[in-house]
Amino acid sequence: MASSPLHRLAAAIGRVAALPLRGLISFLILFDELARPLYRPAIRWLSERRFVARAEAAIARMPRFAILALLAAPFAVVEPLKLVSLIVIARGHVISGLIMLGLAYLASFVIVERIYNAGRKKLLTIGWFARGMAVITDLRARTLDWVRRSPIHAFMLRTRDAVRSWWRARRI
Repeated sequence: MASSPLHRLAAAIGRVAALPLRGLISFLILFDELARPLYRPAIRWLSERRFVARAEAAIARMPRFAILALLAAPFAVVEPLKLVSLIVIARGHVISGLIMLGLAYLASFVIVERIYNAGRKKLLTIGWFARGMAVITDLRARTLDWVRRSPIHAFMLRTRDAVRSWWRARRI
């Protein structure tokens, strides 16, 4: 059955209306990818702590909706804080905004990701959650693929490699 012109129009309007949201999500994904290497050593160190392993094991034993509630609490604070910090930066309070953004990312990587990773199996048994994560994962993969194909990415990799070579030569 062919869709009616009204249905096609409604679908087109929905796609156009979703563009700003997709743009914002893409921006946050890219920013996450840039910030992640800065926090990777701290995350690795923290994940090796015994109390973190015990907390993750306790989370994994919880019912799926309890894990969802546990994940939602810090997520509801941290994610909007990232956007607020960008507004603070845009209003000219660069240092305050960067500190706020750094703390928000640290909290996101340390708290939210640890909870998500500990309860991931059970969270993905919630249908709407699994579908949402599939959309986010697909959007992230497509965004990163687009970035990796860009000339800017190639330039950034060459620059990174040149800086690393220069730094290694200075340390010897």
